Order: sequence, then C-alpha cells, then structure tokens
Amino acid sequence: MSESFQSHSSTFRPRARLLQLLGDQLIGSARLAVFELVKNAYDADASKVSVEIGGLGTDEPTISVTDDGEGMSLSTLTDIWLVPGHENREVQRQRLIRSPKFHRLPLGEKGVGRFAVHKLGNSIELVTRHAGCRECVVRIDWNQIISKPFLSEAPVQIEERSPQVFTGQRTGTQITISDLRQKHWSRGDIRRLQRQITTIVSPFDEPGSFSAVLEVPGRELWIAGIPDVGTILSRATWKFSFELIDGEYNWFYQFLRIPLLRLEGRELVGTGEKLLLPPSTKRDKVTATADFQEGIGPVSGDFYVYDRDRDYLRLLTESKLVTDYLDENGGVRVYRDGIRVYNYGEPTDDWLGLDMRRVNTPTRSISRNIIIGAINLQLDSSQALVEKTNREGFVEDQALLHLKDIVLGALMTLEVERQKDKEAIRSLTGKASDIETEKIRQPLNELRRAIRREGLEGKLFKYVDKIELDYEDMQRTLLHAGMAGINLGVVFHEVERGVKTLHRAIQMGENRQTVQEQSEGLMGLLDGFATILRRDDGAVQSAKKVIDRARRNNSLRFNHHRVRFEAPILEGGLGDFDAQMSFGLVVGAVGNLIDNALYWVRVRWPDVPAKSQMTPRKIYAGITNELEEGPAIIIADNGPGLKDAPDRVVSPFYTRRPGGMGLGLYYVNMVMQLSGGSLRFLEPGKSTCLKDMTELSLH
Repeated sequence: MSESFQSHSSTFRPRARLLQLLGDQLIGSARLAVFELVKNAYDADASKVSVEIGGLGTDEPTISVTDDGEGMSLSTLTDIWLVPGHENREVQRQRLIRSPKFHRLPLGEKGVGRFAVHKLGNSIELVTRHAGCRECVVRIDWNQIISKPFLSEAPVQIEERSPQVFTGQRTGTQITISDLRQKHWSRGDIRRLQRQITTIVSPFDEPGSFSAVLEVPGRELWIAGIPDVGTILSRATWKFSFELIDGEYNWFYQFLRIPLLRLEGRELVGTGEKLLLPPSTKRDKVTATADFQEGIGPVSGDFYVYDRDRDYLRLLTESKLVTDYLDENGGVRVYRDGIRVYNYGEPTDDWLGLDMRRVNTPTRSISRNIIIGAINLQLDSSQALVEKTNREGFVEDQALLHLKDIVLGALMTLEVERQKDKEAIRSLTGKASDIETEKIRQPLNELRRAIRREGLEGKLFKYVDKIELDYEDMQRTLLHAGMAGINLGVVFHEVERGVKTLHRAIQMGENRQTVQEQSEGLMGLLDGFATILRRDDGAVQSAKKVIDRARRNNSLRFNHHRVRFEAPILEGGLGDFDAQMSFGLVVGAVGNLIDNALYWVRVRWPDVPAKSQMTPRKIYAGITNELEEGPAIIIADNGPGLKDAPDRVVSPFYTRRPGGMGLGLYYVNMVMQLSGGSLRFLEPGKSTCLKDMTELSLH
C-alpha cells in the first residue's frame, strides 16, 4: 500500500513591526542614526546638509535633516526607497557608476540606511523633489503601522503636490522626525552630535563639495565655544603625513619650532621607501609590499601629535583648551572618499590599540589622547573593506588587519623620529627619560605550556625553573647594587629574547638535543651577567666556539626565513683566536646581531619563494685579523644598512624596528665594553664588528 503525499507552497509574511525592529537593531544610537541620514545626503549628490534639532525643552522635540541633493521621483520612492534591501547602491558601486554632479560613488550598499529614521522617532515626514518632477510627500506613523499584523496590510500613502519646500529649480530631500524616542537631549548630547556631524568630512582637507551643519534653535549657546579644529591643529608639536601606493612608501615629518625653549624645528622627507610592518606571528612579511594592499588600495594619512608632559604644558598658553579637546576628540579616524567611516576614532573605540601600546612602551608610543589623525582610503579600490551592517566599522577580516598594520607601520616612522625630539625637550625642561622594563614571568609561563603540550616536562622543566630562579636572583642583585633602570632593562631584554627563541624552537618541532642546548645557552647567558657583576673576567674561550653556538641557536630561524648563513670558520677555515670573555654574554651579543640581521635582510628582500634554493638573503659570520687593534669577530648582512649614526643606534630604547625594545645594540656595546672589547661599524650599513681588545688578542 503506497502512501500519498501533499506539497504546499507559502511565502514569508513579514510582520509590520519588522522595519522598526531593524531600525533599532541595525543602528546603535540616535547620534549614529543622524549621522547615517547625513551620509544618505552625500549619496544623493548633495553639496550641503543641514541638521536641525528643534523644540528642545518641550514635550515635542523634532529632528529635521535637509539636503540639496538630486531628490527622488515618485518611481524612485516606490521602487527603491520603500523597498528595504534594494541593491541599487550596491550595483552602482560594483559597476563604478558615479553621481552626475560630483562624480561620487555611493557609500551605502545594503539598502538599509533608511532605517535610521525609524530609530529616531515614530512619526516621519519625507519631502523630496527630483529635477523636472513635482514634490512628493511621504508620511509614516509607526504607531499605526505596527498595529497591523503584516506589512502587506500597512500601506504607505504618497502625495504629489506643487513644490512648497523645494521651490523654483531647487531639488533635494527633507526628512522630519517627531514623536522622538529620545525626547531629552542634554547639552552634552548636542555637543557630541555637533562633533560627529562636523567630522563627517576630514578636517585636514581643503573645503570640498560636501559640508554638514547643526542648528539648535533656542539653544545656540550649547554649541558656541566649541574650539575650531583648525585652532587645535595649529598647536600641534609634530605633524606627519604619509602615503602608501603599490608598496611604495612616502612620508613627511615636521617638528615645529618651540621658541620658549629656544628649540629649532626640523623636517624630514622619505621617498620610495618600504613600510615596516608591526611584528606578527600570523605572517612572514615584514614590509607592506604591493600585494599586501590588495583590496585596500592606496592608503594615506595625516597625524597631528601633541606633547602633554606637565613641564612642557606649563610653557604654553591655552594648554587646557588643547588637552580638553584631545580628551574628547583624540584618536585616528578613517575616511573613505573624504567621508568618515564610523565609529573609528570615537572615544570608546581604540581600533589600533594605541593605548595598550603606550602602556607597554610609555616613552615611545603614541596614545589616543595626544594625536588627531585621519586615514584616507579610496572607495573604488578598497572593496575588500566592507562596512558592517550595524554601521560600526569594517568587518573584522584579513583586509582590516592589513589596514591596521599599514597605519601602525606609518605611526612607527613618526614615533622613531619623534623620540629624538622628545629627548631634546626633556633635556631642556629638566625631565629625565623614563625607564622601560619588561616582565619575564608571562613568557616563561607560555614556554611551560608549550613544553607541556609537547610532553617535554621531564627534560626541560628543570631548565625553565633554573632560568626563572637565576633571573630573579639577577634582578635582586642589580637592584641591590643600584644598577636598576637601563641595565635591568637589558637583562629583561635578553632573557625575554632567549625565552622566545626557545619557545619558537619547541613550537616548530626542533629536535630535543637542540632545544636542550638552547636551554643551557640561556642559563649560560644569566651566568654571564652574574660573572660581570662579580667582576670576574671569565674564562678563555675561542671565537669559533662563540660563532658555532650562535649558529646552532639560530639554525631553525635561518631555514624558516630562507636565509643563507655563511661561516667559513666553522667549515674548516683558518683564523680562530682565543680571548678571555664571559661566554654567555658574548654569545648573546652575537645572537643580537644575528637577530637584527635576520629582520633587516627580510626588509630588503621581502619576496623569497618558500622552496627557493637561490635566496638573496645572506648573513656572514667570520674572523678577521686585518684590523690594527687585533683579531675580531665579524657579523655582516646584505640588508638595507643603517640609517642612523653609530652613537644613535647603540643608545638605549632607540629602534627603527617595529615592536623592538631598542636594547639590542645597546646590550652588544655594553657587553663588549665590560669584556674589554668594543663594537665597531666597519662600513656603515654593511657590516658590524665585535672587536676584542684584551691582552690575549692574536696579532
């Protein structure tokens, strides 16, 4: 016996309250809803939009948004505006169809921006007029609409009339919302809305084809006295601008003259450079090559940076005006085709993590409360950056991560140069440089977790425990000896670097013998510090042994980064010499030079195929007897070379390497001095020499 089946067809029947719910859920706040209506005016090819908040202090406040755009015809109203999710704007963007008057690509693409009106109030009146058409009026009462069970039972009436608002040849759209959801608007709310509306266009650009104003009848004083952004920008201490186009990085840096300190300003220009990216474990690239910008397109930016040190602010007039403005408006905003992408740069949004960077390196990094910045993108070439439906930034994907890296890389250029001027300001105001230190317990705990995952507890935990004990003992010794500060920072730097190298070896599956040797090497480094502190000159060791240990410590990294390491002395070459030294410290010094070389050869040679046998990246370690002072260890690479003078690169906390502590070469220089040797730069930008000058040198 066969069963009989019946099939039925049906359709979705959206409830009448759906549009109101979408407005509530898609638009985060009333201010953002107003901002969205202003953006809609931009898409309508308007040159000016006026926002008026009327009836404040009464029971019936209203919001009115009026633009002088192209307006809408009756067919546009019925076929597009009243069709949520219509793909009209999306098609225009994909086909690069620009507006007739100002040649704009539309910012909207999802057809849901009009829900902003439903976020603001229950009663909406829309008046619009297109060229050559009569004026159309749409009135929506949401209290009536949501009383109906389904949208199909809630028709919207459209009236055509002779122009009353847009008379003569005028076109545009006016939306008036009453029966507001937010009936009380405080002075703070209005001032924040004013800031939001006036920042829809970049404050750094010349007046363009679009502007927005806020009017508050009867409450004009509420928005009076808001500082003009031009006044604030004129009080910046540093200015920086950059552009990155197809992997080519150009920048301009300006430190403004400070007459009260008798400190002259300076300017620097960089052209055709490579942009260094912040460190990341998720990519091997260290520079922003052309393919790194794919889907993002050209990126440019302007940064205005301020000095908020108290000793400096005392010298300035109107310093409170500047600091108050920065507290509320500081940060880096994003603009696409000159129009702001909300909510980047808002007080609650630290999209670049600037404040956390400042906590980690307080004397170098720039926090949000000392910068006013704008990042500029082009809509037609940044299609990979997709705005979220809720209008709160871009979708968190690879394209956004790349944009963040580009901006942080540019900020690093600014921070490096700014550091030099900050030192000059501090010296004139009598304020010493801050001391930076890094804790080691967190990296050690991460190392323990990695060891546990690999099942190596029995072999390696004893080394990690010994490293931690030796480190803590070293910390107490330095503090007790009055050597806190920079020397303590060097210990932090070296132990952290050693722990990370060991952690990397475990994660990448290096053999246990090598891991054990690296653990022993890290303990030897700490023993070396202790030797120096005890004024013990150490034992006699061979230069060849130093190079061999440094090579083994970094062999995994040479392979991973496709670097050709050449050390003829380890392959039977002649020229070895012995010297009295603290072995662990000298190995650490050579390791620092190799670490720097590994980074900078990748900067100069960013694209090397994974299986390439002919890598251009090269590092050399060897011995020379050609110097007048005696034999020396040579570490050389074919990277881009040094951009700074030797006395600058060996100073503490100075680095051009993103994410670096700025202690590597300072440490190398200190170790050689304590060991009776010296650090020399034989050919600026090409080779580095660790020169031994003890009585045991071979001549």
